[in-house]
Parts: sequence; structure tokens; C-alpha cells
Amino acid sequence: MFRERGIEIKTADQIRSMRAAGLVVGETLELLRSSVAAGMTTADLDAIAAEHIASHGAKPSFKGYHGFPATICTSVNDQVVHGIPGGLELHDGDIVSIDCGAIIDGWHGDAAVTVAVGDVPDEVTELMRVCEEAMWRGIGAARLGGRVTDISHAIESHVRGQGDYGIVEEYVGHGIGSAMHQPPNVPNYGRPGKGPRLVKGLALAVEPMITLGGRQTTVLDDDWTVVTTDGSWAAHFEHSFTLTDAGAWVLTALDGGAARLGELGVPCAASA
Repeated sequence: MFRERGIEIKTADQIRSMRAAGLVVGETLELLRSSVAAGMTTADLDAIAAEHIASHGAKPSFKGYHGFPATICTSVNDQVVHGIPGGLELHDGDIVSIDCGAIIDGWHGDAAVTVAVGDVPDEVTELMRVCEEAMWRGIGAARLGGRVTDISHAIESHVRGQGDYGIVEEYVGHGIGSAMHQPPNVPNYGRPGKGPRLVKGLALAVEPMITLGGRQTTVLDDDWTVVTTDGSWAAHFEHSFTLTDAGAWVLTALDGGAARLGELGVPCAASA
């Protein structure tokens, strides 16, 4: 898994370009989060994202990627990831995972959120909370000189400690930079201390996907949409980050990660 070549180490200027792309992604997701409502279609959300990304001088990372036809991925209820926006109408009680990427000056940002449509059952609210917290725990476990699976172990440990959730294994985090998906893979499970070393200039996208049931998934006939095999609902959260001497810098978080990392007692470059 980790014997990958071509890990890209960015300069400080290149990381700043990634921050510009990351801010567009973060702002787009906040706009979409506030826009989600019963009666909308997932195509409506895609149109909002497309307009916002274009208005900020960026290009969508996803559209045209291996033929993907839309600006964002919208995955509803038992859809885990890579859902194609279209005529699917959102209803009160649904959840929708929204994955967004943007490019500025050739550099990518990538992040995802899961949003409740109106009121959802307590177990679904908890699913989302555990998934998002696991993402932050993973980022918070990253230290210069550490290893990639320090992130993986922190994610898995948090999820396992919160309940009987399925951790999706086939879809993982990844390196990011001049391409959206780069080495190394960042699994959401595993022992610490394995994989490539965490160094300055490495940027990673951390993205746990967890379910209310089993971890097994199936790809639908559109060759994109991933669903849980058992029909259980899933949540997906993602941020892209890098490490500096002052701590982690979450490139797709509007505050650079200061609030959530601060809650964990983890140094954050954005607050340095």
C-alpha cells in the first residue's frame, strides 16, 4: 500500500496556492451546507457549487475527472461517496454527503461534509458527529517526523471507541497537490508508525467514511455511486492539510483548523 513512488513535496509558495484553492472549497461547502433544504435536487446543489467556484476564478477538480460529469459529488443516505448530482430530490430526514474540489493555478483543494436535511434520527446525528470527530482526530495525530498510519490509527481508534460502526476500507484519503489524487494513500484504519514519513511540504486529504452497519460497499450501474451493501446509512467528512513547524494547517478549513484542533490541544499553524 505504501510502496508508492512520486510523493510530491511542495514549496511554501505552492502550499499558499493550495490554501487559495482550499478556501474556495471551504467557502463552497459552507454555502452548500446553508443551502440544503427539503425539495431541492442534488442537481440544484451542483449548480450552486459550479457558480460559486467559477465566480472565484477557480475550476472544479471533479468535472471531467475520469469522465465524472458534475462539479461535486452528492451521496444521499446509503450512498457513501461519488454520487452523481441529478434529479434526486432531498426530503426531510435525509442526509447528503457533499464532496468538493477546486483548482487555482494548477493546485487542488479537496474536502467533504455530510449535512442533515431537516430533522434526522439521533443515531444519524451521532454517526455524523463520530465521523467528523474522527477526521479531526486523524489530522490532530499528524506530527512532523511521524508516519501516515499515525493518522489512520487515530481515526480507527476514535470510531471503534464510539460504537459499532462500519469503517469503509476500499476508499481512503490521499496525497494532494498538483493533482487531486496522489501518493500516499491514507487509510482510515491500521496500526500507527507505518507508511511514508510526514514531512514539511507533504499535503494530505484525510477522509473517513463510516456506516451504521457493515463496511462492505457496492458500486451502482453508473460506475460511480458507491452504496453500502446492507443499505445502512453512511457519513463522509474530509479536509486537506499540511504540516509546518508551528503545527497543522488545514488548507480547506476557513479558520485553518484553529478551532477544532485547539479543542484537541493540538498546535495549529493558523493560530501561530
